Amino acid sequence: MTPLSVLLLLSYLLVLLLCAIPLSRLLAALIDGDLPRPLLKLETLLLGPNCAEGEMTWRGYAAVIMMVNLVGGLLLFAILLGQAYLPWNPQQLPGLPVDLAFNTAISFMTNTNWQAYVGEATVSYFSQMAGLTVQNFLSAATGGAVAVALIRGLIRHDVQQLGNAWRDLLRLTLYLLLPLSLLLMLFFVQQGTLQNLLPYLRLTTLEGHTQTLAMGPVASQEAIKMLGTNGGGFFNANSAHPFENPTAATNFVQMLAIFVIPTALVLAFGRLCGDRRQGWALLAAMTLMFVLAVGLVTHYEQQGTPQLHQLGLDLTATDLQPGGNMEGKESRFGIAASSLFAVITTAASCGAVNSMHDSLTPLGGMVPMLLMQLGEVVFGGVGAGFYGIMLFVMLTVFIAGLMIGRTPEYLGKKIESRDMKLVALAVLIPSSLVLIGTAIALMVPAGRSGIFNPGPHGFSEVLYALSSAVNNNGSAFAGLGANSPFYNVLLGIAMLAGRFGVILPVLALAGSLVSKKRQSAGDGTLPTHGLLFIVLLSGAVLLVGALTFIPALALGPIVEHVMTLGH
Repeated sequence: MTPLSVLLLLSYLLVLLLCAIPLSRLLAALIDGDLPRPLLKLETLLLGPNCAEGEMTWRGYAAVIMMVNLVGGLLLFAILLGQAYLPWNPQQLPGLPVDLAFNTAISFMTNTNWQAYVGEATVSYFSQMAGLTVQNFLSAATGGAVAVALIRGLIRHDVQQLGNAWRDLLRLTLYLLLPLSLLLMLFFVQQGTLQNLLPYLRLTTLEGHTQTLAMGPVASQEAIKMLGTNGGGFFNANSAHPFENPTAATNFVQMLAIFVIPTALVLAFGRLCGDRRQGWALLAAMTLMFVLAVGLVTHYEQQGTPQLHQLGLDLTATDLQPGGNMEGKESRFGIAASSLFAVITTAASCGAVNSMHDSLTPLGGMVPMLLMQLGEVVFGGVGAGFYGIMLFVMLTVFIAGLMIGRTPEYLGKKIESRDMKLVALAVLIPSSLVLIGTAIALMVPAGRSGIFNPGPHGFSEVLYALSSAVNNNGSAFAGLGANSPFYNVLLGIAMLAGRFGVILPVLALAGSLVSKKRQSAGDGTLPTHGLLFIVLLSGAVLLVGALTFIPALALGPIVEHVMTLGH
């Protein structure tokens, strides 16, 4: 990494921390319910007394989460199918085909925002605002609510209730996501991001050609797209498009917006459990893996591609590519900011891109792919990152307990066999879906027909797509023709199973933990706030990912890298 790349990374981490610490206080108050009386009365008025009063067991909590998302997904599906008959459609765009509407509705319902369509040529203003943007709020609040339930499961004891799902969804939306989105939207508009309902402009260029410029309510979707770690862009080029991401300042703020809530949630957990060191330990483990990933991607992209050596010239790759591999990257941002953005968006479940990941070097592209395959626990998405890393915390504590011959404990609660079965289920479901889905796509003609690049890179495109869909990221290696009935259905099912195949075991785990008694730490209890635990947790995350996915990665980016060396 160049000194400029290191400075950018350090500046980003510093500003992120300065923003997350005060935000963690707000999150702790929302989770604890320590709100002014007028706000509590407002919640009762909005929800009604039947929904606002009382708390729920994990089954009741899960039922509300599933019902809200099912209704939201069905409404979005209907909007996309019938957008030709709805208002705010100045381009008179037709309704989406059934398979594409199915894929898109599930995509935005599950916080994936996989886009098998060209946004500016396919989706009307009404569908963008009343459909996609609304689901951006709801899906982010869903992940946050599940994390809130798990936090209560860890800090409460001898009870059955995890809180009120209706109140948690409302609070996260009304007091957190909406105010921050409004502030961020105003900043984007000031920087030059579009926000209007005008028809597309047809202009004549200096050469005399006609060019169409897309308009639309971009800034409002851009704000929640980043804060909610959704990732779905108004334009097909996403945050590489100058109307979505016009300046270096918006690029930096977008990267901050992706990580700020996940970071604050980890620190809020430390506040609520009565030991802030617990939150800082989780944050340190995440940061360690994040810095390693940024260093690897930036290094490989700044090196350029070794394949240029095969030209037989006595020149280095740097001589042929000054500054490294700029293919697929915006000159406004360069390699350092593009590499940092790529790691942030795949470490979180965001999926927004300011460069084309398909144009990354083989090993540079492998790192974002692996970050998704790890479950996006390195900061992760809103809520999803927290409950994802907590699964690995339980796994780490369990392994350490076996090593010293003691019953595993975390925050004074014993981790028993039923708990570990739920943890194993939540960890294995996404991994299995990725590998099985990739195998299916490569076995059937309909799957292979969408692969436009031969050899290992084509394999990488399919593996990346399934990794992105199952782990609810949404970014893609763009060389895969995914807008087909086969891929729309396959990826739609993968997104749905990947989302709720983790959420339901996590809520069941929270229900198990909340009923346990809290015990005092003994001499054999593993401290979960020190350097040893940070190293163990990071090792557990990387080891599980390596054992699961290295064989598949060896068939794709690793062998592609070897081929670029001329071997």
